[in-house]
Amino acid sequence: MYRLRSHTYIYVLFVLLTSLCAIVPAMAAEPLSGPAPDFTLKSNSGENIKLSELRGQVVLINFWASWCGPCRKEMPLLDQLYQQYKPLGFTVLGVNVEEDPAQARTLLGKVPVSFPVLFDGTNAVSKQYDVVAMPTTVMVDRNGKMRYLHKGYMPGYEDAYQQQVRALLTERM
Repeated sequence: MYRLRSHTYIYVLFVLLTSLCAIVPAMAAEPLSGPAPDFTLKSNSGENIKLSELRGQVVLINFWASWCGPCRKEMPLLDQLYQQYKPLGFTVLGVNVEEDPAQARTLLGKVPVSFPVLFDGTNAVSKQYDVVAMPTTVMVDRNGKMRYLHKGYMPGYEDAYQQQVRALLTERM
């Protein structure tokens, strides 16, 4: 019987992991269709924001929590995306899913963002969007239709976000 040597095992493992890393970002986005469920939530500035009032803009909805490490890594990248494409009709809504907004506010003091942060303390909106992973990101087109879903975050996802935002911004209503 032929036995593989340990270096062969390591090489095979390396090839498998490299292949997986190349596939994961491509698998990160699930295409969606159908209307985005409407909601109204209070923002960190105290105003109520209603999703349907943003019709005509491309909206990235990011569900996050302060205890989520990948969420903390992703937030500055989302803010950069927001700043870059805001003049073209793009917005980001960061939806915090924690019962107590104090923890979110503490994190925002350390990792400030310029996009609106909304508080979903009862998880009503999270349930509407079937959020099962932190973070979860949903892209909504100018017509209010969900187009992409990203569950979780890994470095490199922001490149997919940028490509999708660019594509959605070029579409007409």
